[in-house]
Amino acid sequence: MGLGKIAHKFAQDLQKTDGCELYAVASRTLTNAETFSKDFKLYNAYGDYKSLSEDPNVDAIYIATPHVCHLKDALMCLENKKAVLCEKPMGVNSMDVNTMVSVAEGNDTLLMEALWTRFLPHYNFIIDELKTGKFGNIESIEADFGFKADFDPEGRLFNKELGGGSLLDIGIYPIFFALSILGEPDDIEASATYFETNVDSSVDMTFSYPDNVRAKLACTLLENTPTTAKIVAENGTIKLNTRFHEPTSVEITLNGKTEIHDFSTDAFGYTYEIAHFNQLIRDGKTESPEMSFEYSKTLSETMDKVKERIGLEY
Repeated sequence: MGLGKIAHKFAQDLQKTDGCELYAVASRTLTNAETFSKDFKLYNAYGDYKSLSEDPNVDAIYIATPHVCHLKDALMCLENKKAVLCEKPMGVNSMDVNTMVSVAEGNDTLLMEALWTRFLPHYNFIIDELKTGKFGNIESIEADFGFKADFDPEGRLFNKELGGGSLLDIGIYPIFFALSILGEPDDIEASATYFETNVDSSVDMTFSYPDNVRAKLACTLLENTPTTAKIVAENGTIKLNTRFHEPTSVEITLNGKTEIHDFSTDAFGYTYEIAHFNQLIRDGKTESPEMSFEYSKTLSETMDKVKERIGLEY
């Protein structure tokens, strides 16, 4: 549902994933849906989202519409008892996320936020490394995500009515990184620059934790940045190389010795998220233990706090 760039990548990876079939797509125009359908040799193409949500042959729907549409599109699917994998951010604010979760629970239907990084092998590798305790206490974290976007006031990234801005689109990744490693911060400082369309062009954030631990996070649509993530601990460092949110290599330095672990793949990397979601369906689950409702709520609430600091509302 929604046939932009991410949907094309997702569809390609879905067709590389065992035990599932891409059956139908929907766009706001039938022409777009039919073109997509021909490219992937699908059974059905719909020129509206309602028809897809009501198709009796559909078990699950991946939502890749603009951020501001996630709430209404997800509710429509959930009310039709379709399992929903909703692209991040699941909602433009915590109110939307809470509503989606409530409707999913009320309909006893699976809902999961599609934050694919959580399921990638390199990310789970660093989580496991930290759990060993050999790095000692974490002292600081750094994570950035930035690319130069050509300004288009009507484009998705720049139009506030479509949920534009750097924070919602890419800032979610550094925030996700900090939350998954250190948890909720005690305090948040943030500053931002803006496009003339009143969406944020860049955001700098500092999350503060006990014992003077800090997470320095940043996102921008104004320039290409390293887009790496780094954990500094007592006994060493862990660095997720560019681009840290997708399959990449990990540089481990421990007690003065450095090793590089390569996690590159012949797919984009959505296969891991898709496989996890499909297994939830097979097991009759309505919530992911890995990307839980509570985690999606915490993520959206944290982003709300950043938005409050920089004076941004959706």
